[in-house]
Amino acid sequence: MLGYLIGSVPFGLLLTRAAGLGDIRRIGSGNIGATNVLRTGHKGLAAATLLLDAGKGVVAVLLAARLFGPQAGLAGGFGALIGHVAPVWLGFRGGKGVATGLGVLLAANWTVGVLACLVWVAVAAAFRLSSLSALCSFAAAPVLSALFGEWRLAGLCLLLAVVVFLRHGENIRRLLSGTEPKIGAGH
Repeated sequence: MLGYLIGSVPFGLLLTRAAGLGDIRRIGSGNIGATNVLRTGHKGLAAATLLLDAGKGVVAVLLAARLFGPQAGLAGGFGALIGHVAPVWLGFRGGKGVATGLGVLLAANWTVGVLACLVWVAVAAAFRLSSLSALCSFAAAPVLSALFGEWRLAGLCLLLAVVVFLRHGENIRRLLSGTEPKIGAGH
């Protein structure tokens, strides 16, 4: 529950409102995450949203682990992801969970987290598709965890991947049809 509450803070919405840009849910994809905040043209706000959303995952894992042990840390991280994608404050309509999920990975096992982030960066550099980058990084995370013998983390990564893939349903359809907007295209 603690992880859920931490994850449910809608930083993209709060930052864009504070900057006088109104409700981020009314532009672009309608999501509250960094990719949609970038569509406002405010790169600094998008970067702040990315860092704060990732920070929610980090804080949830580390706080739960400190208070209740390592297994609780993994559960807290999953709770943060669910809080981000389904925040009670926004009628359970949140973001897609990429930054928060990557923050969870970084806090749970920094090596797996960094490698998943590098997968995101490599795919983004090659294809300029944020959604494809996210899907590839979360598909790689359970495999990377298993390669390091982190079986409980691999289980968590599988759950994170399922949530991220489910939240990217429309993106997957657009990827398959070749209509997914590229990073920086302003859609």
